[in-house]
Amino acid sequence: MILYRLRCAKGHEFDSWFKDGKTYERQEKRSLIGCPSCGNAKITRAPMAPRIGKGGPGRGERVEAPIEAPAETTPKQPAAPDPQMAALAQAMPKEMRETLLKLREQVEKNLEPVGEKFAEEARKIHYGESDKRGIYGQTTDEEAEALADEGIEFGRLPWIPRGN
Repeated sequence: MILYRLRCAKGHEFDSWFKDGKTYERQEKRSLIGCPSCGNAKITRAPMAPRIGKGGPGRGERVEAPIEAPAETTPKQPAAPDPQMAALAQAMPKEMRETLLKLREQVEKNLEPVGEKFAEEARKIHYGESDKRGIYGQTTDEEAEALADEGIEFGRLPWIPRGN
């Protein structure tokens, strides 16, 4: 899965998930993507700032997984509570919060937790130094930018604390 920040011809910006970049391109070419604010189908990708929140000095509590990696069941990794994400979760609509919690559950169920070694492990997988598999963990904004510059596909998700 890949998350894109999109902009309609009227200037409204919104985020949308796609299976991959080619899926976005096909849907955009056929005008199948509509702006949720005005319904306009003339859509382009907008610049993204994927930072979601802070879990500590320079670290975000977010989920990142290589897109091409198949899912694998592994033990769960406990995540430290993030007060900023907890406050954000309380402010968002209930349906969105529930969806993000379900997404977190699926990530924890199907991907391997690698913690703060996400960037290192994603590189190993990308360059064939490690078996292809789905992973999740944390990385700094600088590490994420370097991964993107290397062409390593991954996604960032808000890591909503349980119990909100």
